[in-house]
Amino acid sequence: MFIDFFLTLKKHRVPVSLKELLDLIEAVKQGVIFADVEQFYHLSRLILVKDECHYDRFDRGFAEYFEGIQHIDLSEHLIPDDWLRKEFEKQLTEEDKAKLNALGGFDKLMETLKERLKEQQKRHAGGNKWIGTGGTSPFGAYGYNPEGVRIGQHESRHRRAVKVWDKRQFKNLDKDSALGQRNIKLALKQLRKFARTGSSEQLDIKQTIRATADNAGYLDIKTEPERHNAVNVLMFFDVGGSMDDYIHICEELFAAAHAEFKHLEFFYFHNCLYEQVWKDNSRRYDEGIDIDQVIRTYGRDYKVIFVGDATMGPYEIMMPGGSVEHWNEKPGVEWMNKVLGHFDKVAWLNPQPESHWPYYQSIDIMRQIVQDQMFPLTVDGIGRAIKQLS
Repeated sequence: MFIDFFLTLKKHRVPVSLKELLDLIEAVKQGVIFADVEQFYHLSRLILVKDECHYDRFDRGFAEYFEGIQHIDLSEHLIPDDWLRKEFEKQLTEEDKAKLNALGGFDKLMETLKERLKEQQKRHAGGNKWIGTGGTSPFGAYGYNPEGVRIGQHESRHRRAVKVWDKRQFKNLDKDSALGQRNIKLALKQLRKFARTGSSEQLDIKQTIRATADNAGYLDIKTEPERHNAVNVLMFFDVGGSMDDYIHICEELFAAAHAEFKHLEFFYFHNCLYEQVWKDNSRRYDEGIDIDQVIRTYGRDYKVIFVGDATMGPYEIMMPGGSVEHWNEKPGVEWMNKVLGHFDKVAWLNPQPESHWPYYQSIDIMRQIVQDQMFPLTVDGIGRAIKQLS
């Protein structure tokens, strides 16, 4: 069993060693866990994975070896699965879509959903009121409404949902992703120039040889400042939803940042910053990290870079409960301001083309929050962001 598991992880490019495999076998022999796949997952990941950037590879290898066993979600389902079964999709023209009206704001939407949950007794499909599928109701799946709550649908289609009912999982970024744009790495190097410290204590071999030769063979030692890359970088990556369109460029940025910055920490969030961030998307609901803890852990000198398209409903930024995935007691803007008030240097990189920014109210709101320090995720934009952070 263990050898096959080991080889499966190697196939998925998880850098595991035989010593770590023997440690895992010994832990099992000692009875650390017994006959529980979930416990084996945690134990094997703890022993075999040395860097959290390999969690995603480990998860894929683990899932393949155990033939796709998924972790059981024990949360209650208030909405019967049968109500959300996909049978057909209504094809609406742009003219049809234009005739549909939103309910009139986040509070009205949530209040109406609460009423529907109390009143509805059976499955509905193709309608414009009840929780169902294939219609124009604000609640359900595989239909269309200019502003609604997506329930029971695997992924976004029209990107109109104000809130998403289902628990969602996102993929981690891989720092070993092949760099398709070498210029990103070159642009990030600019930050190093502004974070060098040291004194003249390092031997300059080339100048010493040259000076000794010029001095007829008598040793003439030359020194130069010993440089240290002292910059501390903290990155927050928006993942999932509309950011799926930019996963490749974000992986390139992630890989370049890992290569360039010695002192780099990163976290994930979705759409807007709230009370928690996370480092592993597959365990985000179990291993969330409080923003207050982030602020206590990292000093004001950290250069903070947000990476996200800032494309969301304005409710998600400005209102309590506005998050599409959970009930946030405080609006996102309060958490953003808390982070901005702690760190001295902050910039936001937006992969959305800059020419599209005026069409999104949420981008304008976020730009104001970060005091206009939002830059496009291009080589020029990265250069301007680096100048702001220096």
